[in-house]
Amino acid sequence: MTFVGWIQIVTFFALVAVTAPPVGIFMGRVFMGERTFLHPVLEPIERGFYWLAGVDSNKGQDWRAYVVAMLMFSVVGFLSLYALLRFQAGLPLNPSGFGQVSPDMAFNTAISFLTNTNWQSYSGESTMSHLSQMAGLTVHNFLSAATGIALAIALTRAFARSQMRELGNFWVDLTRCTLYILLPLSIVIALALILLGLPQTLLPWVKVTTLEGIQQTLSMGPVASQIAIKQLGTNGGGFFNANSAHPFESPNAWTNLIEMWALLVIGFGLTFTFGRMVGDKRQGYVLAAVMAVLLVSGSIAAYVAESSGNPIVTAAGVDPSLGNMEGKEVRFGTALSSTFAAITTGTSCGAVNSMHDSFTPLGGMVPLFLIELGEVLPGGVGSGLYGILVFAIIAVFVAGLMVGRTPEYLGKKIGAREMKLAVLAILILPVSILGLTAIAAVLDAGKAGPLNTGPHGFSEILYAFSSATGNNGSAFAGLTASTPFYNVMLAIAMLLGRFAYIVPMMAIAGSIATKIKTPIAAGTFPTDNSLFVGLVIGVILITGGLQFFPALALGPIAEHFMMMAGHLSP
Repeated sequence: MTFVGWIQIVTFFALVAVTAPPVGIFMGRVFMGERTFLHPVLEPIERGFYWLAGVDSNKGQDWRAYVVAMLMFSVVGFLSLYALLRFQAGLPLNPSGFGQVSPDMAFNTAISFLTNTNWQSYSGESTMSHLSQMAGLTVHNFLSAATGIALAIALTRAFARSQMRELGNFWVDLTRCTLYILLPLSIVIALALILLGLPQTLLPWVKVTTLEGIQQTLSMGPVASQIAIKQLGTNGGGFFNANSAHPFESPNAWTNLIEMWALLVIGFGLTFTFGRMVGDKRQGYVLAAVMAVLLVSGSIAAYVAESSGNPIVTAAGVDPSLGNMEGKEVRFGTALSSTFAAITTGTSCGAVNSMHDSFTPLGGMVPLFLIELGEVLPGGVGSGLYGILVFAIIAVFVAGLMVGRTPEYLGKKIGAREMKLAVLAILILPVSILGLTAIAAVLDAGKAGPLNTGPHGFSEILYAFSSATGNNGSAFAGLTASTPFYNVMLAIAMLLGRFAYIVPMMAIAGSIATKIKTPIAAGTFPTDNSLFVGLVIGVILITGGLQFFPALALGPIAEHFMMMAGHLSP
């Protein structure tokens, strides 16, 4: 660990802390129907979309109608992307002559980008045409992110309103999120990335001559536009196989900083949106504090682990002064690589600037555990907010049991129905992650995937299903997942992690919205102070620890003790 490394980490999180509140306030104005500086230009376009689609922007939807609209939109999105990938060979903007994507790969990829997971079992520069990258993957980066944010706003309205069934209009929320938030920010970020060296062209490749006089062909394409929304929407799908470790996706420290900032700004900003919409900014501060404490702790833990290095490698004569640099880019170093790993798994993004498979056992356990905590730190855009609100509901229920009062959150009484639905939602992760991992670990098709055997091979399988269920998309790169078995099984995990969670969450929203919003009284358990911050953190950690510690003990923890004893994982 170095002083410069700590300064880099502190500076980055300070930048997020300064910029997230104004972004969150702006998003609150958009979703509350207030005018912004973008309305004179974008409002006519917004009305035009409603007219073309036949949408009445003044008509609200209850939770069932909201969910049905979201599911219908998702089905159409899946079918269109699947068809595009299957038939890309005969479509324009395919200068490299890429063929059809196999059925299982197209199925996996379509589900992946639909669910905001962006798990990629392929190499983008050698598999996807420019049209597939732009009209397929990049478009779904916008739409899946906007869908998550819309759902979070619907749950926020449930707490803000009293005795109402309507949670807003899915089509309106989707349109406003894309038009006023994601698109303008993506344009600004893309332009900044272009100025800093990212390519943005329709050329399929360029031929260059190296300093040694060797000719090489470098893949090119519309990279900057995809990377902007990949980070901003916490999608993670890279244009190139190496993702943000590729010099065309992140050539220097400045692009790395911008991409890291884009990962967090909307997720943290939505907590301030929540505070503004429910009429109590302190509630937003509490959620932001919970996210920040756990995420910063994860970043520090990863940095400490990677800075400590690998004693086996050190014994082989490698200079340990830089820590564990295996799988990392020299231009980013240990500090920013470790921080990137923590925030990309804390945000349900999956973009990487280093290979998690090459981390030390405990360093690799940090991103794995952050995914398994529920992807709420701050999670995917939107999904992180509604995920942490489910934990907050459980926390006030626990507090109510301790003080002997009916639990309340923001003036809404939490009853048996809400608790059953909340528990159902959080059980989706362990059922999918542990259940599917167990299946893959015993079947021959599953055991053929890991590059390693022993604890590290188990970690590769566990990480894959954690990433897919958590809609993250990052991977322990040692797993060969481009097989029909893993393409189908991981797609099932993605669907469960996204939609099996959304339905009970929206049912909670529908139930809470119809309840009377009671004023805070002297006996109300406070949810706007440090005590509640600690309580929510405790619920998240205890839930994650109880569910996943046995599996972690079989994987990274066992491997750590092997490493300390001088044994390499086979």
